[in-house]
Amino acid sequence: MRKKSNLIRPSEITSESNYLNRRDFIRAGAIAGGSLIAPSALSAIVPDSRLATLPGVSKSAYSTDEAPNSFEDISTYNNFYEFGLRKEDPVVNAEDFKPRPWTIEISGHAEKTGTFDFDDFMQPFDLEERIYRMRCVEAWSMVIPWVGISLADVVKHFQPTSKAQYVAFETLNDRAQMPGLRGRSLDWPYREGLTIAEATNPLPILAVGIYGKVIPNQNGAPIRLVVPWKYGFKGIKSIVKIHFSSTRPKTSWNMAAPNEYGFYANVNPGVNHPRWSQARERRIGGSIFASKQETLMFNGYGDEVAHLYKDLNLRRNF
Repeated sequence: MRKKSNLIRPSEITSESNYLNRRDFIRAGAIAGGSLIAPSALSAIVPDSRLATLPGVSKSAYSTDEAPNSFEDISTYNNFYEFGLRKEDPVVNAEDFKPRPWTIEISGHAEKTGTFDFDDFMQPFDLEERIYRMRCVEAWSMVIPWVGISLADVVKHFQPTSKAQYVAFETLNDRAQMPGLRGRSLDWPYREGLTIAEATNPLPILAVGIYGKVIPNQNGAPIRLVVPWKYGFKGIKSIVKIHFSSTRPKTSWNMAAPNEYGFYANVNPGVNHPRWSQARERRIGGSIFASKQETLMFNGYGDEVAHLYKDLNLRRNF
């Protein structure tokens, strides 16, 4: 049984049948001709069909001016261990994954908690396209045109209390749909976390699309975290739980290999992974013979985030 939400939902203001009919009408109209409807009237409407066009998406001032990788690059070279350990596994093994219907549980030190239907969770927010540089700990990188909602707006919407010092996330744990869960590569379910200060920085988003379309299964459908100044393993996928915590949450890779993967996971070219250098990176999609480029501190987002760590030793707290 779903927990009763503390939020006043549109279905509680009007009759349920009228509410559902109106929501379906708005969604259908938006999908058919999204450019005719103002984004503010749409909120974040996410069609439930695969690779459907997302309506009402605005451009973001936070985007890089670098050219994005191709859709093929982004959707076929993935880390998503729930669907396999190799980069090419997720696109194959996630083909039959069903990201809808979907619910997200909000819990912990917040004024608004409960379990929310995905559409209702998205309703208060607006969709933005943000083209972000993304850096993997394995020394490869991409530029991805994400579409999503501001994590800061989400956090503020649920009104965390003064006890909330961290935001923890958890991925779906479904062995029937996710063959990688049958192995022991990690302690499932996948878990990640940010400090409340990181989560309320303007840069992080909860992504629901790429290239203006509904996010593919292998990229974390229906909703995933994107934190562009951190290594890719912080980008938890297929989120089902968000928890406001007073203590630092356990995170999957830090639990699995604490000497290799820290809680903060900031892109720092001066701190090597025990098995490889982090000083340079190769952009996926280019020639295998192309020279690597220098990795930028905080992945190039230092102006926006360096102040978060002014009193933190970033070699010890990697």
